[in-house]
Amino acid sequence: EEAEKLKELQTDHPNLELSTSTPGAPAGAPTAADADARSVYVGNVDYASTPEELQAHFQDCGTICRVTILCNKYTGQPKGFAYLEFADEDAVKNAMILNESLFRGRQLKVSEKRSNVPGMGPAFARGGGRGRGRGMGMRGGMPGFRGGYRGGGPPGYRGRWAPY
Repeated sequence: EEAEKLKELQTDHPNLELSTSTPGAPAGAPTAADADARSVYVGNVDYASTPEELQAHFQDCGTICRVTILCNKYTGQPKGFAYLEFADEDAVKNAMILNESLFRGRQLKVSEKRSNVPGMGPAFARGGGRGRGRGMGMRGGMPGFRGGYRGGGPPGYRGRWAPY
């Protein structure tokens, strides 16, 4: 049944490529970097907007392959931004013209989609990408204990030395 639908789509739209990226994919298959080059980030999207409404807003830019509105995985609420993937890279330049345009009473922020750079993930953003980071304490153990003189007490009082 699914194969019949795929064949029907291919006969209706001969220039539409239906492919899934696999490690052993042929060399001519589109990659994630190609899709990123044909995609834009759209920020400040109204929470009640639908992919169809976004597609209608950007339809003059070019053929839209995919509209993705990101949602919180726990609550299902939209995060307020979306990605649009176009059929060709020229449409991205046309979409950039719609930066700061009004959509459902909000000013959109349109920019080219950034590609993820390996090694620059969330751990790197929090300072955990190199070395021990901060606040780990002596030799990376005992997270709450940092050691050394931390102040406190009246001015001039440096505390007592306590061996244990």
